[in-house]
Amino acid sequence: MDNDFIETMMLTFELATVTTVILLIIGIPIASYLAFGKSRFKSVAETIVSMPLVLPPSVLGFYMLVAFSPVSSFGKFLTDNGIRLVFSFEGLVVGSVLFSLPFMVHPIQSALAQIPKSIFEASYTLGKSKLTTMRKVIVPSIRHGLISGMVLAFAHTVGEFGVILMIGGNIPDETRVASIAIYDEVESLNYAVAHQYALTLFVVTFVILLLVYTLNKKSIRGGMV
Repeated sequence: MDNDFIETMMLTFELATVTTVILLIIGIPIASYLAFGKSRFKSVAETIVSMPLVLPPSVLGFYMLVAFSPVSSFGKFLTDNGIRLVFSFEGLVVGSVLFSLPFMVHPIQSALAQIPKSIFEASYTLGKSKLTTMRKVIVPSIRHGLISGMVLAFAHTVGEFGVILMIGGNIPDETRVASIAIYDEVESLNYAVAHQYALTLFVVTFVILLLVYTLNKKSIRGGMV
């Protein structure tokens, strides 16, 4: 394996890891709002969160490129404050977070919706705060949803192409992740190198998914005993 391959794969998994951590932090409160919120704007929020599931990646990537470009007011504001999101790793993170958001939120939302209200009431009756209830009662109860969300978000980020290409381009050691490298190598007719990238992603994602599903199945069986 040459250095370019190793650096590209490391950048790919770094992006997926950072994106997954950020999504985990913001995904729980968003999922909680969608599961329990009663605001009239809840349907609007659900629509916005779910749009990446049906919206072409190039559409989201294009509007992010326009918004973050120095020619726009917002992009100029970012540039003037030393923030560069176009063709940068930071821009890839922002794009990946937005595009992978539903893959984290939906499993957590589904898990939260299955928690009996009596659990919340019992915790509050014992004098526990909402934060303590969330940390010690709710989070352990939705661990399957959390794991599923983390795995789906990670895998989706690893395989993302459209948004990454639009907002990040193909800059070695900065924005050239595996999906872009595969496209680039195929364009250059370097099928052997493209196969190396593709096979690595296939094996890694297969092993991760297999491990998670196996652990989830054991946890479910253990909970039934």
